[in-house]
Amino acid sequence: MTPQQRIRLARRHAGLSQAALGAAVGVQRSAVGHWEAAQGKFPSMAHLRELALVTGVQFEWLATGRGKMGLSPDTAMDSVAAADALLIDDPLELRLIAAFREAPTRSKAPLVEVAEQLAELRTGKARGGGKAQGAG
Repeated sequence: MTPQQRIRLARRHAGLSQAALGAAVGVQRSAVGHWEAAQGKFPSMAHLRELALVTGVQFEWLATGRGKMGLSPDTAMDSVAAADALLIDDPLELRLIAAFREAPTRSKAPLVEVAEQLAELRTGKARGGGKAQGAG
C-alpha cells in the first residue's frame, strides 16, 4: 500500500472529508487531495503527525506502512500524553504554548518571529535560528 493510499484509508476510517481533514490539520482541502493523489506529494512530518492524531491511526503505520493501522487503547493514551506533554511550570509560558498550538499552521512562523523580536527588544540579544539580517 502506498503512502497516498494509507492517508486516504486513514481519512475514510475516521469518517472525514478531505475538507474536514484539511481544516483539522490546518491546510486547504487541495493539499489533502495532493497527499492522496497517485503521484501526490508526501506531507511534512508535522502534518503527518497531525494526520495520525486526527484520524486515530498509528503514526508509524501512516508514515511507513509498518505495524498496525489502529491504535490499541494503551497506545492511544500514550500517544496523547506524549504528543501533548508539557513540562512547563510557568502559567504565562503555558498560555503561550497553548495559543501557538491552537494557531493555524500558516500563522505559527509569524508568531515565533514576533516572540523572538519582543525578546530581542527586551534583552538586546539576537535569537539564534531566526532570519539572517538583510534577508527578506
